[in-house]
Amino acid sequence: MRRLVGISSKTKKAAMALIAVVICLTSIHMAAAARIASLRRQQEALEQTALSGQRSGLGTVLSAIPAPTPQQPSLTSAQQVEKGPANNKVSTTPVIPPTVHKRHIVISIADRKLAVVEDGKVLRTYPIAVGTRHTPSPDGDFVIVNRAKDPVYRHRDKEIPPGKDNPLGTRWMGLSMKGYGIHGTNVQSSVGKAASHGCFRMRKEDVEELYTLVQVGDDVRVRRERDAASAQIFDAPVNAPAMTLAKAEATPEPPVTAATVTTVETTEQ
Repeated sequence: MRRLVGISSKTKKAAMALIAVVICLTSIHMAAAARIASLRRQQEALEQTALSGQRSGLGTVLSAIPAPTPQQPSLTSAQQVEKGPANNKVSTTPVIPPTVHKRHIVISIADRKLAVVEDGKVLRTYPIAVGTRHTPSPDGDFVIVNRAKDPVYRHRDKEIPPGKDNPLGTRWMGLSMKGYGIHGTNVQSSVGKAASHGCFRMRKEDVEELYTLVQVGDDVRVRRERDAASAQIFDAPVNAPAMTLAKAEATPEPPVTAATVTTVETTEQ
C-alpha cells in the first residue's frame, strides 16, 4: 500500500513537472513569436523609411537637373559668331538697306531745256519745245504718273494710231496734271521753240533715251522763270561720268504688242 502511494506521488510530481515544462515551452514560444512579429514590424518600418528616402533623393536629383533651354535660332547673314578662348559671343550687325538713288526731271521753260538729275548731279540735258503764249506750259511740281510706248493719240473726237502722223511720237510720259506730259513729236523742227499746246516735246532719239532713264513716280519740277538752280543746271556742262552712269543703268523696254498699246488723251493738237 505504501508502495502504491509512493508511486502515485511520484507520478503526480512527474505530471506536474511535465506540465510546467509544457507551460514554460509555450511561454518561450509565445515570447519568440511576439519577438519575431516585433522584428518584422521594425523591418517593414525600416523598409518603408528607406523607400521614402529613395523617393526623396530621386526628387532632389531630378530637381537638380537643369530644365532644357529653348533651341537658339540659326544665325542670319547679318549675325556673326565671335569665338574667344573662354566663351562664345554672338554679335548682331545691323542690316543696312541699299541706297536708293532718286532721279528727278527739271524743266526750264525760259531755257526750253529738260535735265535729268540724280543725287545733285546732272546726268543728261535735252532741248524741248514748250507751250506758246496762247497755250502755255504749266509750271510747278509734278510727278510722272504713266508711261506709254508707241501710244495712240486722242484729242476730243480725233484719234491717231502709232506712226509718223502721231503728234506724240514714239514715247509718252504723263504728268500729274491731266492732259499734259513729256512726249515725242511728228514735227521735229518744233523742238527748241515755243510751239506746243502746253506739253513738252522732244526729238525722237532724245525722248526714247529719256524714257529709259525715268520711271513712274519720279518728280518733275517745271520752272517758268530762270532762277539760280536752273542757271546752275543748264549753264554747267554735263560731265562724262554722269552720262556714262545714265546709259549704264538704262533698261531696254519690252516690245509693244497690240495688248499693251496705250491711248493718251492730251492737250496736243
